[in-house]
Amino acid sequence: MRKKKDRIVLEDLQVSDYAAEGKAMARLDGKVIFVSGAVPGDVADVLLTKNKKDWAEGRVLSIKSYSPDRETPFCGHFGICGGCKWQMLPYARQLQFKAQEAEQNMRRIGKVELPELLPIIGADETVEYRNKLEFTFSNKRYLTTDEINDEASTSLQNALGFHAPRIFDKVIDIDHCYLMDPVNDAIRNTIRSHALEKGYSFYDIRQHTGWLRNIIIRYCTTGELMVNICLNHDEENHRKELFDHLLKTVPQITTLLYTINPKWNDSIYDLEPQVYFGKGYAMEKLGGLDFKISPKSFFQTNTKQAEKLYRVALDFAGLTGKEVLYDLYCGTGSIGIFMSKQAKKVIGVEVVEDAVVDARENAALNGIAHAEFFAGDVIKVCNDEFFARHGRPDVIVTDPPRAGMHEKLIQKLLEIAAPTLVYVSCNTATQARDIGLLAERYRVEKVQPVDMFPHTHHIECVALLRLK
Repeated sequence: MRKKKDRIVLEDLQVSDYAAEGKAMARLDGKVIFVSGAVPGDVADVLLTKNKKDWAEGRVLSIKSYSPDRETPFCGHFGICGGCKWQMLPYARQLQFKAQEAEQNMRRIGKVELPELLPIIGADETVEYRNKLEFTFSNKRYLTTDEINDEASTSLQNALGFHAPRIFDKVIDIDHCYLMDPVNDAIRNTIRSHALEKGYSFYDIRQHTGWLRNIIIRYCTTGELMVNICLNHDEENHRKELFDHLLKTVPQITTLLYTINPKWNDSIYDLEPQVYFGKGYAMEKLGGLDFKISPKSFFQTNTKQAEKLYRVALDFAGLTGKEVLYDLYCGTGSIGIFMSKQAKKVIGVEVVEDAVVDARENAALNGIAHAEFFAGDVIKVCNDEFFARHGRPDVIVTDPPRAGMHEKLIQKLLEIAAPTLVYVSCNTATQARDIGLLAERYRVEKVQPVDMFPHTHHIECVALLRLK
């Protein structure tokens, strides 16, 4: 160990195991070190970023010897872009670590009696699996270490790609992204080259200046391709020139929209996208059902794995055709609609009104008359009057955001006491926390991890809870 200018560097640290959230783990003199940028089996020099009595966190400065598990990353942006941090790990090892994290979180955080976790369900396609990507324009390009040391380089260069990890005002210029069909490269690179040729201004997040802000691409398994280009303000002549060039160069585009966003943040939930070409939405198929996806709709970003995830949830629900099914955090209704053929009645509740409009439209689109969707807070919506009108739930499916369920909702679920509760989660830590609270009245019968995002540490998990 050496200390220099208050920097503590652990030399030749043997990384022994996987911890959680993409970090590996080492032990030194009884102290646990959580390491970013390493995999089990690496020997590395690690700079400590946090140093407590019993544990520390650090990041790799250099790898002294590589783990035999490592393989060569396939993307030229690996190590700079924060998107696919596990490309250096064989996919089988990725699945192993994800399943391990799910089980450890359930046992350590949930502190409930668990059955043996079912084997993790992996993805058949580990590249080009996303149906949605978002890219950012910036007049400050992220520079690599070599570029910083080159006097000819400057960060004041236009870029179109992903935000650099932990740096809010610089963007990595992406030429090829393996997360989606190569059509995403054609769109992005066409727009960038034309914008540079014409001298269009790229957004400056600090000064809130510049014209081009974001591109949101949605590419469905149906082949429909929706592109939404976000602009800081409207410049009609430039907009038409750019859009006509894009449509001519990438004829696969079925819908092209633009959104004028004069705000300081990039969110578009409170803005109205304008249709330039096409019908203004895209159609997706999942489990033989049709789903209309509007520019602001939420939809699972890996369609093929979403079908596997929903089939697990459907199996866990144990529907016989006689049950009233409540779909909480229903979004655009995808889970409830997916399960509707096996249920007597489906009731969806979602706080986002636009999503509820989409859910109703998707139910009608598939001829599902026994599904109803309601906008509002579940805690307020699901009262005795609501149950008297729509029936008490036999089965509840809940699919909350990463933060998990609010404690008041958990108390509400304990009060409702549906016989079967299926908890779908994209964050096993908050899922485990919530299940620990639900254990007052529920027991865990099955737990199924599902990988939706290969080459990342993210993991989805479905848990079946039965009323005691």
